[in-house]
Parts: sequence; C-alpha cells; structure tokens
Amino acid sequence: MDFQPTEEQRDLRAGVRDLLAGRYGREALRASVDSGVCVDRGLWRELGGAGFFALRLPESEGGVGLGLAEAVIVFEEAGRALLPGPLVATHLAAGVVPGAASGTAVVTAFDLGGGLVSYLGEADAVLGAPGLPAGSPVRSADPLTPLHRVPAGADVSSYTAEGAVLTAALQVGSALRTLELAVRYAGEREQFGQPIGAFQAVKHLCAQMLVRAEVARTAVYAAAVASASGEGSAAGSSEIAAAKLLADEAAVANARDCLQVHGGMGFTWEADVHLHLKRAWVRAEQWRTATEAEELLAAELLGSAP
Repeated sequence: MDFQPTEEQRDLRAGVRDLLAGRYGREALRASVDSGVCVDRGLWRELGGAGFFALRLPESEGGVGLGLAEAVIVFEEAGRALLPGPLVATHLAAGVVPGAASGTAVVTAFDLGGGLVSYLGEADAVLGAPGLPAGSPVRSADPLTPLHRVPAGADVSSYTAEGAVLTAALQVGSALRTLELAVRYAGEREQFGQPIGAFQAVKHLCAQMLVRAEVARTAVYAAAVASASGEGSAAGSSEIAAAKLLADEAAVANARDCLQVHGGMGFTWEADVHLHLKRAWVRAEQWRTATEAEELLAAELLGSAP
C-alpha cells in the first residue's frame, strides 16, 4: 500500500480547500449558525458542479471517475471546513437518485440509530426510501444538524461500509482543524511573558492531538485503499471499523483538548471549538457507532483465534 498522495491527489485537496475557504469560510459558518440555514442550496449546486457528489461516478455516466481514496481526501477537507448537510448520503446517492450527482437534489439517509434521520426538512429524497417520510423534530446537539424521528426507516446496509469510511474522513478533517486551532492559540496567547504553548502541559496536549489525528488519518487511508483494492470483505470490514473507531475518538478528543487549550475562551459561544465537538458527537453515531465497530472487531478476533 502507498499512502503518499500523488500530485493529482494533492492538487485535488488544494482545489477543494480553496473552494471551501472562498465559499464557506468562518463568516459563512457563523452566518449559518445565526440564521439556522443548514443547507445552502446555492453552495450545494456549486459542490455538485465541482464534482463533489459525482466524484466516483464513471465518466461515461457524467461523473469524474475517481475512487474512494480521492473521495476520502475531499471529505477530509469538508470536515475541516465543518461543512454542514447530508454530504455522505448525497454522495452515495449519486447515480441512484436523480439530481444527487449534480447537487440539484439534497439526499439524506437513515444513517442514525433509533429511527433518527438528519436534514429531513431540507431533503428532497431519502436514500433507499420511496418518498419523504413524515417525522417529528428532535433537539440536536449540533445546531447545524437538525434531526427528526421517523417511525419506520429504510435499509441502508449496502451503503454502510462506504458511508462509514467517508464519515470517518469528515471526522479526521475536524480533528486536524481543531489541532490547528489549538496550536495557533497556544502560540498567540501569552501568560507570564511567554506563549502558553511553551508550557509543558499545553505542549503535550497539542502533541497528543497530533498523534491522534495522524493515526486516525492513516487508518482511514488504509481502509479506503483496502476497500478500493477489493480485498476480502472481512478484512475490509475490520479496516473500516477500526478507521471509524479511531476517527470518532480523534475528532471528539481533539475538540475537547482544543477547548482545554483555549481555557475559558473556549467555552464561549463565539469560539468555534464547540461546533466541532457537537458535530463530532453526531457523526460518531452515523453509519457505524463505536459499539458496533468494537463488536465487529471483537468478533473477527474471536473468529481468528486458534
């Protein structure tokens, strides 16, 4: 396996980062929080035009013709920007639901347990469902991930593996972003005449964040490469389960440590740290939870025991 990105993959990352920085920077993020508009239809269509949702569709079907490894890179950048909306579900619906590939349709999925579905009020379709079901609003931890409880869901088991990999990539992007925020603040904020990053307690906290994020990123890349290379389904499942588990842990723990580095400032509404933490909590429940991943890994370990 080669985890070194190619020149084309580096260009893809740079292009997506530039697009999101120009179209969904911090001001746009805070405007979304203030207005409560979770899905910007104009931005959705721009993402569709840039190939975000049709990335893995064959060129003969109007797609970009790239693979899961490239999709992971793109979703990592979306997680870094804290881009809201049912990104994974719409991406998985490309080629299945009309308008999903081009971004003219917003598609959500039953990717949460307990009959919960996110972005139901903003969606045009639900992956695997014949129509839009009725649901009751449920209070969400994340202000930009509205939730509804729906009596009956649709089977999305055939999408779970890819959904888990792409959600893990979003989590990795968030973990890397909170690391950046923590390091930058530790270098700017001074106490006793020196940056707080010079103190061992803060320095070690940031180092642990880096280790968590890089380990998770490596696991996600490995899962994407294993899935794309068509390795055995059992091996692919364990790779994906491990990747989701590590990415969820990295996103949540890094957001908490970033908040710790910011001190009292981090607990205010104005700081963005809490938005990363709340989104990480919700994503940890999507497509494959920690409990499901642990059960899968434990079953495979027991199955391989002599």
